[in-house]
Amino acid sequence: MKDKEKSLNSRNCFYATVVLTHLMDSLNTHTTNLELTMTKRLALKKQFLKRTSVTLTSLIFATFTSFAYSATDGHISGSADKQLTTVLESLSDEQKARYEFRNPHETLAFFGIEPGMSVGEVLPGNNGWYTKVLLPYIGSEGQLVGMDYPIDLWSNFGFMTPERIKAKETWAADWVTLTTELAGEKGPSLNAYALQQMPQDVEGTLDAVLFIRALHNLARFNEKNGFLDKSLAEAFQSLKPGGIVGVVQHQAREDRPDDWADGNNGYLKKSFVIKKMKAAGFEFVGSSDINANAKDQATEGDNVWRLAPSGDFSDGSAKSIALKAIGESHRMTLKFRKPK
Repeated sequence: MKDKEKSLNSRNCFYATVVLTHLMDSLNTHTTNLELTMTKRLALKKQFLKRTSVTLTSLIFATFTSFAYSATDGHISGSADKQLTTVLESLSDEQKARYEFRNPHETLAFFGIEPGMSVGEVLPGNNGWYTKVLLPYIGSEGQLVGMDYPIDLWSNFGFMTPERIKAKETWAADWVTLTTELAGEKGPSLNAYALQQMPQDVEGTLDAVLFIRALHNLARFNEKNGFLDKSLAEAFQSLKPGGIVGVVQHQAREDRPDDWADGNNGYLKKSFVIKKMKAAGFEFVGSSDINANAKDQATEGDNVWRLAPSGDFSDGSAKSIALKAIGESHRMTLKFRKPK
């Protein structure tokens, strides 16, 4: 925790104590001056303490909660916080509709992403959701690097036609062209490549790599060609010493079967992700419940695509209504660091 945060929390505790002491002294003086019996005075004080205890408890809880959160919070500067707020307020209503479940402000702050950084985004897609946040937030002094899945991975998806797989050969150049138009004049510099094809000049240059809802497909096909292991190793190589990996991933409960929570249904276990990241050389910094959703209790027979935004609830059935009410998936939010 930073000294400034410690000082702020200490002052909060001090002020709470001062306020309560002052109120009690005032109450004692007030009841003494009134012509009240001792019984009525005690009753008045008891009522005061009952009403005050909830507020005081809330203040103390908030203070110590900020201690706990700050211990793992990536923390961004005040200017970065204002810039991120401005960016998020400027985006479309369609984009904002997902804030409730994706919590971009809290997520990027937890990872410590700031303007001017060089950031890799895995599986950004075309006009990706987080890309639209990162472009104006990182700004003209920063760099955004799009990282697509390895080209060899795409043939494992039944929906990928030979034509679509062929188009992946020019994905990097196409993404830079499209994203340059999206970014405008004030956007960051751009680069792109498919994982397992990292350009040599990228090695050791990035401040952060973000795997946002991207690990499950690498994991589900890992046994075929080591897609997950190789991609994590390459992310490690791309980062500066001390660089950060931010993970947001559909999370399976630890008591669910391993063969169900292997990525094929979109979900992975937190213990699995941490184990894989450590095996790749990363230090585990911390986790957050920013993107948790207790309504999503997925188990065998379920997959993540039954939920928003992929799910189809148009039939209006009781099942569709119940699934729509869940919202988006339950997600882990994990932060890792390349050792300095």
